[in-house]
Amino acid sequence: MASVQAILSGGVGPNGSTEAAQIAEVGAKALEVLRKTISVDVHTHGGPQGIYSPAPPNGNLAAGMRAGSLAAVCLSEIPDEPLLGRNAAGVTSITRSPRAGELYAHHLERLAWVDAMVTHHGLLRALTAGDLESAHASGQPSVIGGVEGLDFMEGKLERLEEAHQRGIRAAQLVHYTPNDIGDFQTGVVTHDGVTEFGAEVIRACHRLGMVVDVAHATEQTAKAAARVSSKPLLLSHTALVGSRAMASTRLAARCVTPDHARAVAETDGAIGIWAIFESLDKYVDGLKEMAEIVGVDHVCVGTDQQVVPGALQDYSQWVNLIAAMLRGGFTSEEAGKIAGGNYMRVLRAAVG
Repeated sequence: MASVQAILSGGVGPNGSTEAAQIAEVGAKALEVLRKTISVDVHTHGGPQGIYSPAPPNGNLAAGMRAGSLAAVCLSEIPDEPLLGRNAAGVTSITRSPRAGELYAHHLERLAWVDAMVTHHGLLRALTAGDLESAHASGQPSVIGGVEGLDFMEGKLERLEEAHQRGIRAAQLVHYTPNDIGDFQTGVVTHDGVTEFGAEVIRACHRLGMVVDVAHATEQTAKAAARVSSKPLLLSHTALVGSRAMASTRLAARCVTPDHARAVAETDGAIGIWAIFESLDKYVDGLKEMAEIVGVDHVCVGTDQQVVPGALQDYSQWVNLIAAMLRGGFTSEEAGKIAGGNYMRVLRAAVG
């Protein structure tokens, strides 16, 4: 099927063709949703021009966001990245233990990289929900700072405050490296939930104004975090366990059960669905699978870009995702909630 952009620009289909008219109608509705909604990819690494790049990128993250009418991305740096590799099954895992201070040093390097990328790409760094509202009104693409795993803290709570001062507004508790906060889905269970220090970290996030992200956390850890938390939680990137729509089973251990998802939703939180689907239509099926469990008010988009296979490799396709939601049966109001409204509720409650 032709893209929304191609039809709306008049580049596909003869004038008056049924296909062109239908796509143009849905595309116009999708653009209207994005005009009214602060749309957010709640977990991304920015694709090939993002934080994985070893040098200042030639591309431009903001250009793709503008082309697809995407308002904001939560750009997550990865402190334990130097330790990661793939095991024999092709699943990401740590290859060695970190040296003392190694992950903190890498975290600082990645923060500096994000600073440079924001400047290079002409992006606005959003520190509050109000910043996103102002940027969206002016058509300025925005970045929300995130960190995937708090292993860099090494038991030092003051490093969380330092990260906040550097612009981080989303703190994922665990990733692939064992830490003193909680357990992660693909690791050995050692804490049976959240530690006393982990509870301190969650309360500090609330005090500072940071979204607590329980992606990668075990079900027991996520439920423990929900009991400690006085604000909505985010589970930024996953899919429903046993998803029939998902393209790959390689990350089955990273999916969540209905009870796991409900524990997050019951904090008035949201669950982000990653883009590991063969097409946008299949991705919409994945959104529906989660919405059937927790309700449409608790689902959002966390692509984990740049995943392969992935249905959303380029942000210029963002408007096509919204069109696919509408084509798949979501109303304009529901599409707006999933595209950003639900995340904005979490952000306002956690950050202000």
